[in-house]
Amino acid sequence: MNFFGTIRAPRELVFGSGQRHSLGRVASRLGGRVLVVTDARLAADAEFASTVVQLEKAGLAVRVDDTTLPDVPVDSAVASAAAARDFAPDVVVGFGGGSCLDMAKCVAVLLTHGGRPQDYYGEYNVPGPVMPIIALPTTAGTGSEVTPVAVLSDAERSLKVGISSPHIIPTASICDPDLTLTCPPGLTAVAGADALTHAIEAFTAIRRDPVAGIAQERVFIGKNAFSDHFALRAISLLWQGLEAAYKDGSNTRAREKVMMGATFAGLAFGVAGTAAAHAIQYPVGALTHTAHGAGVACLMPYVMRWNAPQISGELAEIAVATGLDGADEVIPAVAALFSRLGIAPTLRELGLDENRLDWVAEQSCGIARLVQNNPRPLPLPDMRRLVAAAYSGDVSQLA
Repeated sequence: MNFFGTIRAPRELVFGSGQRHSLGRVASRLGGRVLVVTDARLAADAEFASTVVQLEKAGLAVRVDDTTLPDVPVDSAVASAAAARDFAPDVVVGFGGGSCLDMAKCVAVLLTHGGRPQDYYGEYNVPGPVMPIIALPTTAGTGSEVTPVAVLSDAERSLKVGISSPHIIPTASICDPDLTLTCPPGLTAVAGADALTHAIEAFTAIRRDPVAGIAQERVFIGKNAFSDHFALRAISLLWQGLEAAYKDGSNTRAREKVMMGATFAGLAFGVAGTAAAHAIQYPVGALTHTAHGAGVACLMPYVMRWNAPQISGELAEIAVATGLDGADEVIPAVAALFSRLGIAPTLRELGLDENRLDWVAEQSCGIARLVQNNPRPLPLPDMRRLVAAAYSGDVSQLA
């Protein structure tokens, strides 16, 4: 084992049933004027209203921004930051799913440093610390509550783009699985499948030479001793809890396992990074307008088959973590689990047009930070083979 590792995490991470009620105390230690970022549906929820009351009872001035849209269009983040300037918040709270948390991160960057989101695309382009961010996730999937990433949709590029910087890791995160009890089965499935994909890709990512300074040069450094610990534990928890939570949303024990698994997966990929499944999903999602989790989960078994010659040891460890009999069972079992969760098994069934396969392959190869993280190289001809196999379901193309 290579005893090199990096952890990047919130200053304070609290997990457990009922912990949402600590928000007022956490926020009051960070500032006095709180901007709460959420979406219109959650803003009308009684649980959200009680959250705002809790902040006010702690003596904080509160403004609610409920304009978050799915996938966070760039212009919406710009508008939210502009609308908040007269309030002059000194803390931003993200309450909701991954889009709400990513919106909160982006708004905090813009309020602190000005400019446009485009100024911060890529890695290490946020010039310094941002105002404190508190994350309260209401879904269990993206891991945004612990990651250095905010994903936005850029209409000019027709793709999702990322801001990646340790400066946007939330200062504090409160993960209360009770907030996920009302998630419908479909959302539970795609969010949990996203988390499992995060964990698998982090655990099977390339392992780079641990030269001094690598963690300061790259946000995503590849698999390492710390990320492996979180990733493997995430896989185990999600394997135990995801299908049970999907079948019975009131199963509190399953909800706890899924949310903790998603958070651990975020801690893993927040330093290790993701790889080819996420690279391919960006153009696929832009064309099909399907949920991110559905896309990466559809792709994951095919990417694992492509990578299999390079990840035999990791597959054996996953087999132990999931209670399977051996490494050869892992990829079929992952595909079968996603099928039981209602995930489309091919890109064709996800809604991708066959005549866009070459474009998807070309765009995927252009997302170098993810493709370079894949354990087996994917030059364009091989990327075309992989995308074609995921479209048709013919895994013989990946031999």
